[in-house]
Amino acid sequence: MVGKQTRGGIFFLAAVFIYTGIFTQQTALAQSTTEKVGGVLSVLIPAVGLGTTYFYEKGNEGTIQFFEAMITSQIITRGLKLTINKTRPNGACCDSFPSGHASAAFAGAAFIQRRYGWKYGIPAYLGAAFVGYSRVQSDEHYTIDVVAAAAIGILSSYYFTTSYKGFQITPLASNGIYGVNITKRW
Repeated sequence: MVGKQTRGGIFFLAAVFIYTGIFTQQTALAQSTTEKVGGVLSVLIPAVGLGTTYFYEKGNEGTIQFFEAMITSQIITRGLKLTINKTRPNGACCDSFPSGHASAAFAGAAFIQRRYGWKYGIPAYLGAAFVGYSRVQSDEHYTIDVVAAAAIGILSSYYFTTSYKGFQITPLASNGIYGVNITKRW
């Protein structure tokens, strides 16, 4: 018999694969490799943040915080797109401002950084920055669209996300002293 956590894990992974598959079909129409990679990263970064809360944390505090941040970010982004009605640089009408891809990527990156620290946040932010770059490079968005989306994503995550109160193990190397630093937040 399969345990509850195993069933939940299988369900989560299936949902990620299905969502990624649908998204990949949409990005298959993209014109460049840069745009395709940016599209995949805009899904992958939040998926890593969510998956980490599910597989490595006890309880559901991180998962709830992730969804609060991501849903808020996307509601604000979609609301602004509908309200502002800005034409894209490629001439397509009318939902350029702000970038939904960048908003999702930066919300995911900020969640990872805020919840688990800069050690994991820096690579996530680099990936999110690439997403923003890919949206401008492919003429889907103006730079201001990506900057605004980044601010929305980051602020949403910072508002809802607290640091994970688990153990943190970091290597220590300073002035000939080598070891491991173990911390626990209460």
